[in-house]
Amino acid sequence: MQQGIQEQQETSVPSQRAFGDARPAQQRAWRDYLGLVARGFAMGSADVVPGVSGGTMAFILGIYEELIMSIRAVGQPTFLKALARLRVAEALRVINFPFLAAVGAGIGLAVLTLAKGLSWMLQNQPVMLWSFFFGLVLASVMTVSKRVKRWSPATGAALLVGAVGAYLLVGAVPLQTPNAWWFLVLSGALAICAMILPGISGAFILVLLGKYQFVLDAVNQRDLVTLGLVGLGAGLGIVTFAQVLGWLFRRYHDLTVALLTGLMVGSLRKIWPWKEVVDFILDRHGEMIPTVERNILPPLAVGGHFNWEVGLALGLALLGFATVMLLDHWAHLLDPQEQTA
Repeated sequence: MQQGIQEQQETSVPSQRAFGDARPAQQRAWRDYLGLVARGFAMGSADVVPGVSGGTMAFILGIYEELIMSIRAVGQPTFLKALARLRVAEALRVINFPFLAAVGAGIGLAVLTLAKGLSWMLQNQPVMLWSFFFGLVLASVMTVSKRVKRWSPATGAALLVGAVGAYLLVGAVPLQTPNAWWFLVLSGALAICAMILPGISGAFILVLLGKYQFVLDAVNQRDLVTLGLVGLGAGLGIVTFAQVLGWLFRRYHDLTVALLTGLMVGSLRKIWPWKEVVDFILDRHGEMIPTVERNILPPLAVGGHFNWEVGLALGLALLGFATVMLLDHWAHLLDPQEQTA
């Protein structure tokens, strides 16, 4: 009996040892929850862009492991038993609901407010947008790799596997796929699994499945049916996948972090700003969607003069790099024990 109570207490409240950022939920003040909303907003901002992962932002900001473990709790017996007995308060405590609600609110706010702006940037200023995110992800590789407590041949191999896998994945050709309800559910499930992996963008998975523009239009047009189907798939996918990630973090922490770092390295292929379109397809609106692109070096001079567009792009890449470094420094100030946890 006493052992059961102890297990319930350990499951109900995330411990600092288990998670990168977390103080137990009852020790958080309202300022902490505003900070979680801001971190969720950063995650949502990254998730909207195909090629950048919200999981990367969660890693940088020190909430990744708490996020995975909190989501994982949804599929655990303690939560399901409490829910079956209609003990709502207990069920919400088990899954660390205040934390999930704050982060989720930030993600939702970012998607609703930034979708139009980022869609415009992708259409009209893709080099500038990708330059900023290239710097952001490059710095993320450096900050996340520091979370491996001890590098070894095994962790090095995991990093290599992740890098090669992501490199090949982001070079895949987008498919033309149906808009049927079952495929929207499947797309949501696959995208959310990628979305919580640093280095693999959930939005890019939607691009590969031929559903990125379709879902983005649904967000802008408030198409609740489409968003509901994608959301249903996302809910099913994230709870299932979080079980796997949570187990990996508990049993093989360094190997898992090394693998995720490799995924981020490989994803740099996708977000290199300067590309040449080799092949394309037409979407349902008759607009061109590149399917095969080749990374190229930027033209440093145009008409015998320095190309200021390249200079601005490099400046944005440096801004993205500096932003991650400052966010990482801020996260360490908020939780000075994170480095030794």
